[in-house]
Amino acid sequence: MKKSFVTPWRVLAACLLLVAITLAGCAEAEEAPVRGQVQWIYDGDTIKVAGIGKVRLIGIDTPEREDSDRDRFYRRWDIPPKRLRRIASEVLQFNISRVKGKTVTLSFDQEKTDRFGRTLAYVALPDGRLLNRLLLEKGYATVYRRFDFRLKDDFLTAENIARNKQLGLWSR
Repeated sequence: MKKSFVTPWRVLAACLLLVAITLAGCAEAEEAPVRGQVQWIYDGDTIKVAGIGKVRLIGIDTPEREDSDRDRFYRRWDIPPKRLRRIASEVLQFNISRVKGKTVTLSFDQEKTDRFGRTLAYVALPDGRLLNRLLLEKGYATVYRRFDFRLKDDFLTAENIARNKQLGLWSR
């Protein structure tokens, strides 16, 4: 009688090898964080990073400096245009004073660019805090609800806390 070369141990070894190869492929496909110096602040949710270009902060939206059609988004919370303009100015000044010239670390989510060609990123400050989340905590931003992203639940929690504390956009 011939011995079979297919033993349970060989099947297990082959499965483990297949899993290891798959995981290695996934790790290579996952984008590593990128570091760069913030060169310019366009507005509350868009910055320029050396070596990258325009970066749109994932998962948040800040008011525009001038009246625009995007103000309609804020009507659901009865936020008046005058407050939107004030917050737009405050968040711009906050980013200029706290972020411009600093070296930040960018990490990415499902989509790497938006329809305008801007890089979509979570922006970690030198102290490790995420700028995206910090702006929500201060009431300078709202969660961008249109698309899914991995930190959406955490961002919604941060927005709710700022709203309950009546910070920034949520002040009365």
